[in-house]
Amino acid sequence: MAKINKVIKDIMKILKKDTRGLTIQELSKMTKVSRITTSMALMKLDGAGLLDIRCIGNCKLHYIKK
Repeated sequence: MAKINKVIKDIMKILKKDTRGLTIQELSKMTKVSRITTSMALMKLDGAGLLDIRCIGNCKLHYIKK
C-alpha cells in the first residue's frame, strides 16, 4: 500500500499545479507508474471526495475539488 500512497501524493501535487484537468494517461506518464495504478489512486481520491471528474467523449479529465 505504500506505493499507492506515494502515487496519490504525487497526483495531488500535479493536479494542484495544473488546473486544466488531466487524463489518466497524462497522469501516469507524469508519475511514471502504470495506468492501472494511476486509475486506482484516482478512484481512492474520488471516493474521498477530493476530485472533480469531467467526461469529454471517452476521456475523463481530473481536477482537484475547490
